[in-house]
Amino acid sequence: MLLRIVSILGLLTACSWFGACGGPSQAHNNKIETLADPYVDSDKDGIPDNAELRAFDDRQNFRHWFAAIAEIQFYQLSDEWKPEQRDCAGLIRFSCREALRKHDRPWFQKMGPEYEPVAPDVQAFSLEKGPLGEKLFRTEFGSFQPGDLASGKFDEFSDARTLKNFNCVFVSRDRRAADQGDLLFFHQRWVQKFPYHAMIFLGQPQRDSEGATDWVVYHTGASPTEDGAMKKVRLAVLDHHPDKRWRPIDSNPNFLGFYRLKILD
Repeated sequence: MLLRIVSILGLLTACSWFGACGGPSQAHNNKIETLADPYVDSDKDGIPDNAELRAFDDRQNFRHWFAAIAEIQFYQLSDEWKPEQRDCAGLIRFSCREALRKHDRPWFQKMGPEYEPVAPDVQAFSLEKGPLGEKLFRTEFGSFQPGDLASGKFDEFSDARTLKNFNCVFVSRDRRAADQGDLLFFHQRWVQKFPYHAMIFLGQPQRDSEGATDWVVYHTGASPTEDGAMKKVRLAVLDHHPDKRWRPIDSNPNFLGFYRLKILD
């Protein structure tokens, strides 16, 4: 008899929590609707919450893929990375997109023999089924609004300035605060066409680490006389670059610091 009374009380408590046994309470429903709302931008950073990697594992897995794909371009440029897109920002765009794809057998066959699994896939969404589609990069300031995709505030293309201003958050000028997949930005005020330059911080690379954990990779960008090239180098080497404007040190006014993609912040 006592057990029966306890069971009845338990059922009454459960019914009360679930709104008289008719499903979750209204407050609980509201919470679910808020989390599922594709237009929520809770941190007002311009990127909708459902396009951000909010789980720790997803962020780490993205970082591994992003850095590895960027590094491979130093050893073998991918045919999937179009020649006209090859510059410092193009490397970031390409690596970001490919990191968010489903890394299945067709992907590896398409990308070539240089590629191998480095982490599980991102679980929150894939590029093919993500909330932004191919238009991953914000192009204006402001929090996310329902009409932003239709009005062109997101695009497939993003130069280094757009990446820095609208798609990244500042981390530090101190390299000890940088994590794999963070970006370094440089600015040359006197250059009119492309005053910004970006690099990807690898930390510990997949290959040829030489026991160091301060590696970066970047594309130099094309010029009227040459196509540009991929570079992989240690920060310790860049610290002594013969051209002082490329030194990633606090005393260099052209070095803006380390930044993090908003989808990871």
